Amino acid sequence: MLFAFVFTTNFFSVKLSAQDKDGIVIENTTMRLLIGSNGQALSLVHKASGQECLQQGTNATAFSITQYRPYDNELQLKYPANPKTFSADSVYRDGDHLVVGFELINIVATIGLKITDHYIGFTLEKLDYRIPGFGDKLKTSVDELVLLQLPVKNRQNFGEWLNVVWDDEVAVNLLAADPFTKIDAVKDEGYHLLRSCAVSEVKSLGTGAALIVTDKNNLLNCIDRVEQDYNLPRGVESRRKKEYNYSYYETWDINPQNVDEHIAFAKQGGFRSIQIVWTAFASSIGHFPWRPEYPNGKKDLQMIVRKINDAGMIAGAHFWYNKAMKKDLYVSPVPDYRLNLSRAFTLASPLDKESTTVFVEENPTGCTLDNERRILKIGTELIEYTGYTNERPYQFTGCTRGVLNTVSSEYGQGFRFGLLDVDTWPIWVRFDQRTSIQDEVAERIGKIYNEAGFQYVYFDGAEDIPQPYWYNTSIAQLKVYNSMKPAPAFSEGALKSHFSWHILSRGNAFDVFAPEVIKKATREHPLDEIKFVAGDFTSINFGWINYTIPGEKTIGMQPDMFEYVCSRATAWDCPVSLEGKPDMFKAHPRTVDNLEVFRRWEDARLSNFFSEKQKEEMKNGEPEHILLIDENGKFELQPYQQITDAAKSNPVLRAFVFSRLGKIYVVYWHISGEGKLKLNLDASKVCLYKQLGKKISVSRANNGVVVPLGDRHYLEIDLDRETVISAFRNAEIL
Repeated sequence: MLFAFVFTTNFFSVKLSAQDKDGIVIENTTMRLLIGSNGQALSLVHKASGQECLQQGTNATAFSITQYRPYDNELQLKYPANPKTFSADSVYRDGDHLVVGFELINIVATIGLKITDHYIGFTLEKLDYRIPGFGDKLKTSVDELVLLQLPVKNRQNFGEWLNVVWDDEVAVNLLAADPFTKIDAVKDEGYHLLRSCAVSEVKSLGTGAALIVTDKNNLLNCIDRVEQDYNLPRGVESRRKKEYNYSYYETWDINPQNVDEHIAFAKQGGFRSIQIVWTAFASSIGHFPWRPEYPNGKKDLQMIVRKINDAGMIAGAHFWYNKAMKKDLYVSPVPDYRLNLSRAFTLASPLDKESTTVFVEENPTGCTLDNERRILKIGTELIEYTGYTNERPYQFTGCTRGVLNTVSSEYGQGFRFGLLDVDTWPIWVRFDQRTSIQDEVAERIGKIYNEAGFQYVYFDGAEDIPQPYWYNTSIAQLKVYNSMKPAPAFSEGALKSHFSWHILSRGNAFDVFAPEVIKKATREHPLDEIKFVAGDFTSINFGWINYTIPGEKTIGMQPDMFEYVCSRATAWDCPVSLEGKPDMFKAHPRTVDNLEVFRRWEDARLSNFFSEKQKEEMKNGEPEHILLIDENGKFELQPYQQITDAAKSNPVLRAFVFSRLGKIYVVYWHISGEGKLKLNLDASKVCLYKQLGKKISVSRANNGVVVPLGDRHYLEIDLDRETVISAFRNAEIL
């Protein structure tokens, strides 16, 4: 779509030549923006503190137009066929409008102003083409128009997702007022150039942005007002709900037969929420037909959600929403015309029903050669190829006709078709977001969500959309979000664009990590990301944690791993999620300890037990921490350290040492079984506990003690740390 123009005369050239030496002042109760009459962004002052927010001396213009090549006849003769940006060179204010002219081109933009106490809105209302007094000129299109850009001084934090620069005193935020406005920022020396842009491919007139300059503590209040005034998803409201902090128990296979077992394990882990993945109740995504385990369809799902609610938990849904499975009716046996095609081709010669070579006019170089992704969609037939040529005559070779139960047909020369956009996880086919298919699927998902009584949602596979990514990422999510009534209490998702901030109020979770690397992976991924996303006033999910049992190839998930992930999440006020697998819970000897660790951290975090000092201590990767329940039944946080070579490096023993109450403690356990542990320690110096404050007797042995080795136990030892560590290094497993 190209921008619409209104033809005018030289009236604008007269108006635009009038220069105001002081520039144009746009202000509300919190800020004062000064734009020069030549279009430059001169000043942006936070009134309460008097601080200047713009980097001086950048010569940045507040507005500009970009054409992907110069379109004016004389300019295309002068400049090469590259994108060309034309900066604003004249601006004047006419009531609640800015009238902007641009260098070299005969285009005038009218930008509407909306001034409130919380923000100042900028909306592209009109584009005029100014006819010069000579030559034979035609109107030229505008590919992108910058509604507002400002060189904002760096502060302690920059939230790239929200597009906000802030510190403890001041926040400057340039926010899209709708899903059609492109928001980004360019990092430069000492500042970020915050930018809002109307892109003709998506939408031109009516796109808008909101500028907020306020105290840091008032920023979310201002964004909340923007969300209300522009009818956006209530991202701020979501971030303030009590449910926002809940971790969740995720299940892929809950059904009417096992729902009670899932709920019991979820309660054992202290969860306030159960998230149900679509695989539990549907046999494919797209049309979402009910699985055999749900003979009563939605009534069975409603019963499950009701049981979750009756157990004191909320239920959420986990959908893939922007693609269909190959076995779904959208793909087989008659592929829908709204499936996305990533490349377009034209038949260079007729194609009969049996031909295994497809001759095309266009060069197929670059088409995927990945297994299960080499599929052409021609009419309602799907053709799988094995290769192609990259010289004329261009052809797809080694073709299998009528794959995925489609019907082979004949096609004439000149027939147009394309490369089916099969997901990199090739069981799915992506939707064309320009068509109505996403609306259709959103309505179907909304019906499931609403009738079941779900209260939050995970938007998985969010990356599986065609370009432009900045727009299609959030518009697909928005269509699904808007179908859910009432709106989700919170949402998470696999990919985010700027506008997604209002939808994905809890950022993302991570795919599972193996037990042997989960601590390292937590440091490198969730812990690294939250330091970035916290700048956007948003949490992330430190899961998903896969519940793995010990075996020949793995030690399985162990209590210290849960302590680590939960402690790092707590430091940043973030939830965690666990994949709920009853068969694995029952098979793992340490499930009681593992779920108890999770329960303690969830209860303590939601009760605001941790001080800010304690959170700061846990924000980095080291040291590790354990959450105890002391002799009086109260939470107690302690740093602790693994004795890595315990029992002469026997991997079945895990032991961690810490200090409290003037003594040395060791928490220890067997990763997968039961036994006895012999330690060369003076029995009179040792006390054994399974629960602190409740002593268990120990057996004396030659020059030492014998203690049970199985579930987590605590040894209180009145000896120095080095002696205790040495005893555990030389311990013997009986």
